[in-house]
Amino acid sequence: MHSSNYQVSISLPEEDTSDLPGTTLSDMKTVPKEAVLSFHNITYRVKEKNDFCLGKKTAEKEMLSNINGIMKPGLNAIMGPLGGGKSLLLDVLAARKDLHGLSGDDFLNGAPRPANFKCISSYVEQDDAVMGSLTVRENLQFSAALRLPTTMTNDEKNELINVIIKELGLDKVANSKVRASGERKRTSIGMEMITDPSILFLDEPTTGLDSSTANAVLWFLKRKAKRGCTIIFSIHQPQYSIFRLFDSLTLVASGKLMFHGPAQEALGYFESAGYQCGTHNNPADFFLDVINGDFSGVASNREEEDFEANATEELAKTQKPGIEQLAESYANSTFYRETNTELDKLSRVQEEKSLAFKEITCVTSFCHQLRWIIWRSLKNLKAFPRVTLLQTLMTVILGLIVGGTFNLLKNECTEVQNRASLLFLLTVFQCITSVSSGELFVLEQKLFIHEHIGAYYSVLPYFLGKLVSELIPRRLLPSIIITSMLYFMVGLNPSVMAFVITIFIVLMLGFSASSLSLSFGAGENAVSISTLLVTTYFVFMLYFLGLSLFFGTIVPGLSWLQYFSVPYYGFTALQHNELLGQNFWPDINTTQSSHCPNYVICTGEEFLRMQNIDLSPWGLWKNHVAMASMMIIFLTITFLQLLYFNKNNLGLGVRLKL
Repeated sequence: MHSSNYQVSISLPEEDTSDLPGTTLSDMKTVPKEAVLSFHNITYRVKEKNDFCLGKKTAEKEMLSNINGIMKPGLNAIMGPLGGGKSLLLDVLAARKDLHGLSGDDFLNGAPRPANFKCISSYVEQDDAVMGSLTVRENLQFSAALRLPTTMTNDEKNELINVIIKELGLDKVANSKVRASGERKRTSIGMEMITDPSILFLDEPTTGLDSSTANAVLWFLKRKAKRGCTIIFSIHQPQYSIFRLFDSLTLVASGKLMFHGPAQEALGYFESAGYQCGTHNNPADFFLDVINGDFSGVASNREEEDFEANATEELAKTQKPGIEQLAESYANSTFYRETNTELDKLSRVQEEKSLAFKEITCVTSFCHQLRWIIWRSLKNLKAFPRVTLLQTLMTVILGLIVGGTFNLLKNECTEVQNRASLLFLLTVFQCITSVSSGELFVLEQKLFIHEHIGAYYSVLPYFLGKLVSELIPRRLLPSIIITSMLYFMVGLNPSVMAFVITIFIVLMLGFSASSLSLSFGAGENAVSISTLLVTTYFVFMLYFLGLSLFFGTIVPGLSWLQYFSVPYYGFTALQHNELLGQNFWPDINTTQSSHCPNYVICTGEEFLRMQNIDLSPWGLWKNHVAMASMMIIFLTITFLQLLYFNKNNLGLGVRLKL
């Protein structure tokens, strides 16, 4: 390996810096445009729990073992067998793994990795983090709006977007929704290239692509690498047309380093180690065959050139375990010694340098982030008009069925129970339809984690933006439709104020029930789990609420459940608002209502007393306070789960910011 200058830096344009709070132009000039990433003795261990005779024992497993290397501007490929540690090494270098269990040092241009590392680097997931309901251009616009400084004009951002679209060969589909895997992959890369990062990490960039598209993607990366970008990516088994583009090759198996050096010198190294690639064999296949102990494509320089199958079998038997032998062979090679020599030089440079990097806030303002998150969410809703139309249609049909069943309620004492039953059905509708709210943050889980770590936005604007743009419209429209239909079809309290308060109660009930669903769903990886938990909660609460409606009370030992019941507060408020002050036997004086004939209920107050409902104004509004308090508590729980989601579920070594 040859030494090179590690301290190349280019000053950024002055206008790009004013958008970064607390950052001066001199600070920004220290950010390198070309970057060399070096890593020393990287070891990564994980704790595994083994159930042995019902007793849990924790043991440490070493996933990476003393990995050294240098990644310079160019195409730096990390290869290895499945489960060998190549993606793990990529995540460690990209600072996307839990710091617990990680040891070793990594440096950027000879200095410790700066606090703003995620601002000068980008990461492309293997599972493309792209909003499929948006067009290619809209996805790039979203990335540009949140990751480029607001001092750039829209024309400048659009010009940059057009350049990236052209370079990625997306001209013909720029205004079409992202559908095909090749389009998704290239769009995902384009979203990360929008900031022109110094270092680009990609996890399996050719997975799911045909050979032509894979070649196009790698040629695009090759052109970016020639402009000084350090591109580091994991790849499993590339074809030769892709392999020949590599500048550096790192082979990892079982967490051990098999080779690290110039890609075009790898064949010579393996030949010197006793393995010669067959004439028509793909080098990438050859390396994996050797690592896996499959010598069918290996021509040993210790055998005749035209060896037969039996000679190959004999060679395999005489080999030491492939991975151990290759790791030992590399540790004794000139490549290993030259790498260590360069690492020593970088260490000395690091000792002489002061920390030139300062923490830089790469995100835009809170309001700017909130606006663009709402914009994308509304675009997503607009992309599925059938869902909205179907939801509205089903609500109207349900309203017609329920309204037709109850017909027109008469202002008579025999109808009091029917009025309460109608309000109970309205409560059930709000609770059942809110169950689907639990999927709001689960469906975009990977997208949220990727974009947040990539400094697109903070947690709070994302949280509020999703609530405003998706949860409120989907709860607001159906609730108002079915409440209005039933109110006038059935003939509830004709007072305008009573109608307005009913709408308000129904919305409060819907939002508090949806908040409960969110609090169950935000911390789960699967929608089915949260749906099961929330459905079980509502079934039990509605069951006990139904008992209180028809029998006036529930089992005394379970009466405390009502204080934890969202449906209880909503149903109680609806009854209070509808029945208080109504006289269902006009011919009888209200003072004699307790002596109504045939044991019928003559006034609303009498029915409310049977339900143990407070008749004072506070008896109505305390239910609103309870629903508002529960909504705030559930939304706070949801927010905290989002805030610490990476720690609980992904083990990332990146701390989420508010």
